[in-house]
Amino acid sequence: MRDVRRQNRASLLTDLFHGGLQSRQQLGATTSLSQASVSNLIGEMLDEGLVEEAGLVGSDGGRPRVLLRVRPGFGFVVGAEVGETRLLVELYDLGMSRLAAVTLKHDDDPGQVAARLVEGLAAVLGEAGVDPAEVLGFGVGVPGVVDQDGVVDSQSTGWDAAPLAAMLRAGTEVPIFVENGAKALGQAEMWFGAGRGCRHAVIIMIGTGVGAAVVVDGRGYRGAHSNAGEWGHTTLIYDGDLCRCGARGCLEAYIGADRIAARLAAATGVPPAPGLLPGLLAAEPLPDAAAEVFAQTVGYLGAGIGDLINLFSPERIVLGGTAGLPLGRRFLPEIRVAVARHALRRPYAQTSISLCELGPDAVATGAATLPVARLLADGGLPDQPEPVSAAARRASDRLR
Repeated sequence: MRDVRRQNRASLLTDLFHGGLQSRQQLGATTSLSQASVSNLIGEMLDEGLVEEAGLVGSDGGRPRVLLRVRPGFGFVVGAEVGETRLLVELYDLGMSRLAAVTLKHDDDPGQVAARLVEGLAAVLGEAGVDPAEVLGFGVGVPGVVDQDGVVDSQSTGWDAAPLAAMLRAGTEVPIFVENGAKALGQAEMWFGAGRGCRHAVIIMIGTGVGAAVVVDGRGYRGAHSNAGEWGHTTLIYDGDLCRCGARGCLEAYIGADRIAARLAAATGVPPAPGLLPGLLAAEPLPDAAAEVFAQTVGYLGAGIGDLINLFSPERIVLGGTAGLPLGRRFLPEIRVAVARHALRRPYAQTSISLCELGPDAVATGAATLPVARLLADGGLPDQPEPVSAAARRASDRLR
């Protein structure tokens, strides 16, 4: 009965969080729970301060219906993105309104990154005047493979089984959640952006690194050991260019931001400064040498996306990241044509290709949703130990 109650609360809370203002009657219809169950469970959550009344709506000749929502001030969440050289840390309430943000530099050493993250956490809480006890969790999006214990392995950045979650827990009592950055971006876009309302999607992140979040029937696909989604390290060209991971011919070696910038620099004679790629993407008209490099890059990207369509047959491909988003803004029609050359006709015709909607801090936003997802899944109830059955107790007594 306790499990059923938790599940029903989770259903109501999830529907309120994602569906916005709703009446008890609407919640009964969308969750298929009886009105009595809805009233009882909503009553509990109102008493706990997890849900609040937020207005009235007219009904067909009867009394106005009370609208409900998840109370934004019930708790707070923090999300962070670990980039190549900087950290972005952001504080949100449960309405996902951003309350504070800070950017810090790091030198890519896991221990220093953990210390900077704890520093950033303290900074945003201090700026907003939030007590750490009110924080439901601190989510961190990182490059590389992340296992279920928050251990990060990234051949590209030199992190070898770095116990990031453990290091963070040593520096704060706030609950810690660590996730691959592309998967964090994917969750943000599925909840609030271009993936909203979609059940089958692939969200692509192209920066210096290249990754993807695969969503199957509304759930993120993680694979047997949480390693799925390393799209950037699929082989595009056998024995091709050397990738940061040490292998040859990886997709990342051709469409990663630094590799595109290097080809642009070689073609145009302009030094590969950080502003080269965005500057040329904004240029009107494009220099001929740069146009040739971008055409080649679009071809590589089209082949990679075509593979995703052939493998997963998603409803939607969403393109984002610090390099992917500006590439998509400038060349989306050309990218679609390139994908069509590599994907099977029918799956391609059934897949839309669009751009991320949440902007440059989407990874941090997605990381902040990790503790929210836990809250929703638990129905707002704290974790409780499973009761020991009488039979198990008797068996334990016999062993003594």
